[in-house]
Amino acid sequence: MPGTTPASFLVLMADQLAASWLPMYGHPLVRTPALSALADGATVFENAYTPFPLCEPARASMLTGRFASSVGVYDNATEMRATVPTVAHALRAAGYYTAVSGKMHFVGPDQLHGFEDRLTTDIYPGDVDWTPDWSRPLDDPFPWYHTMESVLAPGICNAAMQTDYDQEVAFQACRRLYDIARHRRDQPFLLFVSFTNPHDPWEIPGRFWDLYERSEIDLPAVSALPLEEVDPHSRRLREMCQVDAAGLTEEQIRRARHGYYAAISYLDERVGEVLGALRQSGLEDETTVLFCADHGEMLGERGLWYKMSFLEHSARVPLLIRRPGGGGGGRVSAPVSLADFVPTVLELAGLDADAVAGSGDGVSLAPALDDAAAAPAHPVVSEYHAEGVQAPAAMVRSGRHKLIVSLEDPDLLYDLVDDPSELRNLAEDPATEPVRAQLRAELDRRLDLAALDGRVRESQRERRLVSAALRQGRPTSWDHQPHVDAATQYIRNREDMYELQRQARLDSGTPE
Repeated sequence: MPGTTPASFLVLMADQLAASWLPMYGHPLVRTPALSALADGATVFENAYTPFPLCEPARASMLTGRFASSVGVYDNATEMRATVPTVAHALRAAGYYTAVSGKMHFVGPDQLHGFEDRLTTDIYPGDVDWTPDWSRPLDDPFPWYHTMESVLAPGICNAAMQTDYDQEVAFQACRRLYDIARHRRDQPFLLFVSFTNPHDPWEIPGRFWDLYERSEIDLPAVSALPLEEVDPHSRRLREMCQVDAAGLTEEQIRRARHGYYAAISYLDERVGEVLGALRQSGLEDETTVLFCADHGEMLGERGLWYKMSFLEHSARVPLLIRRPGGGGGGRVSAPVSLADFVPTVLELAGLDADAVAGSGDGVSLAPALDDAAAAPAHPVVSEYHAEGVQAPAAMVRSGRHKLIVSLEDPDLLYDLVDDPSELRNLAEDPATEPVRAQLRAELDRRLDLAALDGRVRESQRERRLVSAALRQGRPTSWDHQPHVDAATQYIRNREDMYELQRQARLDSGTPE
């Protein structure tokens, strides 16, 4: 019955999904019936930002409530110390069952970081081989850098790595919800379900492509800008990903966006499966559901693809939170961050967020779930220190303004109300100097970019040596190996067969 145990949490996470491409954020074309139904009963945060527009650091910040750099995570090949407290540690210490199904992009020997069970392996490696090198020129790319292959060759596929993975993620999550209902009903839980779609490559079954007519696929609202007109960071990203060398036609752009939309609809079906299991297990009325993404996808806007940028399509992510019973709801326009996840969840669980993050870098969004107007008004900071830059970079959003800074580039200042496409840089406008100075002071209070520069370079040097060494001799994998004990599955002769069958039964009603 509702209320018999403390609040439980189901977290559903997408990879590389910008808020811009979802119907609850205004997109007129993309079809997401499961997510749209979830949004109808949820609080929708209209301006949620990733704390780092890259996979692993975004997740590190979300799980710890701190900037990724403050826990030593600078890119997709950085180990987070096993002793760094996460929301999973805090809930587990309070008696929660904690489990994760899907992608977490943990690097190093600790592939759990507080979760009691991890139901699948990761889709990406747990080693340090993907370490950037800021001393390496962009025209000498590592083999793991993003190229335009995903844009040039999206596919209608009966099977592909990304869909194989997400099918397993959804299956394991659904099975675990049923197991919780059968065997752990009196214990609150955190189940974190993390999909890899709609991350490229966009290789999706035909029935999801068939949801869209190619002729209706929209082209970028802002087409590729001349290189001489773009900011230095965007220019580097275009060079690193070899965008301009690809010479994309309008048809190629439409086909790539078609594949991305199909991948979103594929993701939506997997989300619907898990939400269906939550409902059918009888756990829905005591579970808070949260849906988000680690970062966005530029999808050809301004000539940029993938992430790694502080521009809106890369940095702004969906965030939906539905309380049990669907109470509250509404739309929150104030800027918020995935770093707010820890204090929000722990407040909803009746726990002290200081146990995880101390003063932390996020704030609780719990008040906004009952009253959208009660959302905290606080500046939101994001950082980036990985491939595509050669010095630390950061962004701060407060009110209508966004400031982007780097040790190597001129400042960028945008008014997102008057200029939502971020085409007019106001950083050199004397009239906006007070705004720029205020935002820069807030950013400097939160992040020391000069100090970070030295730490990141030292970390890169150390990890490049470790990576080279571990490639020699006998390899030892850090990748998670899910354990299945077949001796305790199904019917075994150590226990009464009929009792095992009774324990495994989760009725949905009495037959007529």
